[in-house]
Amino acid sequence: MCCCEKKDPKQEALEALLAKYKSQKGALIPVLQQTQDIYGYLPKEALQQISRELKIPLSEIFGVCTFYAQFHLSPRGRNIIRVCLGTACHVRGGAKIFERVQQELGIKDGETTEDLRFTIESVACIGACGLAPVIMVNDDTHGRLTPDQIPDILAQYE
Repeated sequence: MCCCEKKDPKQEALEALLAKYKSQKGALIPVLQQTQDIYGYLPKEALQQISRELKIPLSEIFGVCTFYAQFHLSPRGRNIIRVCLGTACHVRGGAKIFERVQQELGIKDGETTEDLRFTIESVACIGACGLAPVIMVNDDTHGRLTPDQIPDILAQYE
């Protein structure tokens, strides 16, 4: 690398992280969590580097990543929309809310918009049954919804 070239800050952060955990047993999950914090997801190149540095087979790392729902192998949107489909939300029209969110964004459950603005996830319960039907956008809870409110809510996050 030339003296005038700057190293990618994410790559530098990953290298520092791996240097910290290199000789620790049982470090894989914290390394994956912190790598995901750096990148927003777990890119293949980062997993390969983790494999080399921690001397753990890539297949084992991939197995851990796919076992735990907290890990994501593809980029996610800046705004994560969780649509509750639990009993209270279901009874009060949660499916129609979910349908409208998908329609407005042009994506399905678990997908991310091409511009990386939104990712939709259906969840079993948000824990706000008294506000059913409910969605969460990032840490914001929106309750007592009708499908017609969805466009205005999404516009707040653009």
